Amino acid sequence: MLKQIEGSRGMAEAIALCRPEVICAYPITPQTHIVEALGELVKSGSLTPCEFINVESEFSALSVAIGASAAGARAYTATSSQGLLFMAEALYNASGLGLPIVMTLGNRAIGAPINIWNDHSDAMAMRDAGWIQLFARDNQEAADLHIQAFRLAEALSCPVMVCVDGFILTHAFERVDVPTQGEVDAFLPRYEPVQVIDPADPMTIGAMVGPDAFAEVRWLAHHKQLRALEIIPEIASEFEQRFGRRSGGLLRPYRTDGAETIVVAMGSVNGTIEVVVDAMRAGGVPIGALDLCTFRPFPAAAVRDALRGARRVIVVEKNLALGMGGVLASDVRMALRGEPADVQTVVHTVVAGLGGRAITQASLGRVFAEGHAGKLGELHMLDLDWGVVEREVARMSENRRSGPTASNVLRDVGPSMRRIG
Repeated sequence: MLKQIEGSRGMAEAIALCRPEVICAYPITPQTHIVEALGELVKSGSLTPCEFINVESEFSALSVAIGASAAGARAYTATSSQGLLFMAEALYNASGLGLPIVMTLGNRAIGAPINIWNDHSDAMAMRDAGWIQLFARDNQEAADLHIQAFRLAEALSCPVMVCVDGFILTHAFERVDVPTQGEVDAFLPRYEPVQVIDPADPMTIGAMVGPDAFAEVRWLAHHKQLRALEIIPEIASEFEQRFGRRSGGLLRPYRTDGAETIVVAMGSVNGTIEVVVDAMRAGGVPIGALDLCTFRPFPAAAVRDALRGARRVIVVEKNLALGMGGVLASDVRMALRGEPADVQTVVHTVVAGLGGRAITQASLGRVFAEGHAGKLGELHMLDLDWGVVEREVARMSENRRSGPTASNVLRDVGPSMRRIG
């Protein structure tokens, strides 16, 4: 059914159609509307049988989900930003125990300084925790990915994180086609856990493992991730056949045929990127784009195939790994390793949208043109105010007790938020 609906509500209705039996979450902006809507559905009796458990922290939320999943229930939770970091230990436990929990991550910047707006710092911080990470480009895909996530998690007995851009998607009203219960039931089988705590058949979940077996256990967790690279496209293909629209999968090329420059990105920014690509193509520039939906496991072979023939790759990412640069760009470079010396592709990192800063068509157009002309450096900070940066660097060099950087920068910028680009 087509609805003009808030992204969070659309996701909640899709999650409810998956018949979760235990939902537990702690409120943190911008994911709160999702679990609020699920709580309403449970309270009204629209989602039953399901227990909605109020917890005292994000760590408790995932801990409850771990217990519920181990007991054989289909479990769901959600979080954002610092909430994800607070449950870090439990994230590793959930994946290490092989529990098929589905979690929504409303992507948001990590402080300090405190910032509630969107970037991908939280997902990047937990990229190696053993969870599959899927990134949605719009609210239709955000709803669809949750349906696919339960199917994927339970096929592999592995947790799945659906990453959605905070506010840009969670709080935006868009047209979403919400499936019927019958359609989802036909796609998502009844949950049959691979492992379950049963007093009639005692077993140990979470055994102590020493040096003689730890490496083998970790490799088997890695093996699940590699299997996901085969299963994700199969699930996406079946979803398209059943529901009549394409969502999910590993990646989506856009106008890459004959492209000398290809832009790689994840999440909602791909819509803006494709508009810029269209405009540049109309002007005769051979440029294309690659929308990456699956980030973990990283589809290196698929990325390499999609970028074959490009002379330049511009990776737009909403994260800055301090002291290193871009995480996604590093993975793209790894995927391209082993190319013959005469066809090596130049990879540029463009860090954009940190802390929710607007990513405009004008700014992307300028940086893409520079990249295509070979004038872009290895690391470029989109719309960075270098005057502000240089004043603070000078202040720190002149005065050992120059004060908190965040406060100094706020004074330099001024009381009002500026629009850049």
